[in-house]
Amino acid sequence: MTVPSIILVDDHTLFRKGLAELLEREGAVKVAAITGNPAEVPSLLRLHRPDVLILDLNLGGTDGISVMQQLRGDDFTLPVILLTVSEAEEDLARALRTGANGYLLKSMEPDEVVDAITRAARGETVVAPAMTAKLVRLLDHKGSETPSVLETLTQREREILLHLAKGESNKAIARQLDISYDTVKLHVRHILAKLNLSSRVEAAVFAVEHKIAGK
Repeated sequence: MTVPSIILVDDHTLFRKGLAELLEREGAVKVAAITGNPAEVPSLLRLHRPDVLILDLNLGGTDGISVMQQLRGDDFTLPVILLTVSEAEEDLARALRTGANGYLLKSMEPDEVVDAITRAARGETVVAPAMTAKLVRLLDHKGSETPSVLETLTQREREILLHLAKGESNKAIARQLDISYDTVKLHVRHILAKLNLSSRVEAAVFAVEHKIAGK
């Protein structure tokens, strides 16, 4: 299996250098570049073409979400993980709503971060275990809509929703269902639109919370 490469952006010099060394020492992640200057990110992405971009949520005069939104506007489509000390529900909600592929905490163990990076590189969305309960609470207000909303899903969409609940990537789902990768992407897009959700993580939690597997 190919070792995923990353670019790490954090405005605290000791932290970014220390984390980079820890990740390299784990041997399962290649650190292509580190920087504390968000303005350098576009050129670093073009130069190194990493598998995953890791952004600190708070970056001095700006924040990781704003940087991510600008990159999306410039057609950068690689997975983006926000790394932060914030356990605030509103920060988690904002990150996922604006397209982050992950929300990790700086208190996590290095091997947990490595595992999350590897999964993000495969196309999965990752959230720190400590944030799961908060994510569920964020989605609670949608529970009353469940019966009618579920009726809008096709059988194939329900099937794919079950795979999303298992944290599987689009490629893995395509292989298991013997359909194309692009077809899976289209179904996922339809599922999120029909359920009024913003990310694969929300879809997975929705499926688990409402026991879709038993329907």
